[in-house]
Amino acid sequence: MKPLPTLRQLHYLVAVVDRCHFGKAAEACLVSQSTLSAGIQELENLLGAPLLERTRRTVLPTPLGREIADRARLVLKGAEELVDMARSVEDPMSGPLHLGVIPTIGPFLIPRVMPALRDSFPKLKLFLREDQTARLLDRLESGELDAAILALPYPSGDVESIDIAEDRFSVVCTPEHRLSDVTTPRPSDVALDDLLLLEDGHCLRDHALAACSMEGARQSAAFQGTSLHTLVQMVANGLGVTLLPQMALDSGILRGLDVVVRPLGGERPFRRIGLVWRRTSGRKETFRQLAAALKTEMSRDSGPQAPANGDASVRTAA
Repeated sequence: MKPLPTLRQLHYLVAVVDRCHFGKAAEACLVSQSTLSAGIQELENLLGAPLLERTRRTVLPTPLGREIADRARLVLKGAEELVDMARSVEDPMSGPLHLGVIPTIGPFLIPRVMPALRDSFPKLKLFLREDQTARLLDRLESGELDAAILALPYPSGDVESIDIAEDRFSVVCTPEHRLSDVTTPRPSDVALDDLLLLEDGHCLRDHALAACSMEGARQSAAFQGTSLHTLVQMVANGLGVTLLPQMALDSGILRGLDVVVRPLGGERPFRRIGLVWRRTSGRKETFRQLAAALKTEMSRDSGPQAPANGDASVRTAA
């Protein structure tokens, strides 16, 4: 049987390729620089080809080194999933879990659910990462994240998901605005040239436009904000109207502002909130239990409503 690279050697190579620096790579791997360098040299000897170009100041991967590092990431991710699978058999709700969440959910949801999650799963150690959807999915695919809480629908690649809530949209405007007199504004009532939305890259922008049947007019909104807090300040100053999800309203984002809230009408005036993970992950029972707990917490009081179908069925996207 031919000799094969070790996982440690592949880990060292990926660390150097990602950082192009031996010292930083050694620090990330928690080993000395000499140990890391020796491990990569052993890998090069085993493969019979140079993987790195070394100078006194820089280190760069060769074309072969870059390709092997890309494949090594898949091997390392698969090995981690084998370990996760074995651990989840003993206690699926224990150990570290790296969870991503988007900015239009994280600040409103996390403070609300974390106390209950700590009480329900004291052995589960959550590490949270807030970022936009596309970057979270990239980190999910690379193995940096185990799962993510996203607003759906969104083209998510090879993942599975469970819906945990439906987050209804409401129209927010000043008392002087014409929509303040409409009990349940229809999508056609929301004038496009008056609508304030988040900038491109935030999936809430697309979901709000879809709720108003304005998918084809993504670049025409009057203002593009960087956060929901910015949008509500613009509305309060009479510069237009916006759509806010219920979880943001429940968090008190409008507290102290002289504005009016009206529930949006239409066929689907909401976004779906879901937990997503890699289809190949070995921690599916962990995610099912986490999704069930999130669904319970999000359905309490007057917040986002749990999916109407009752069961939190798993969806697969490819």
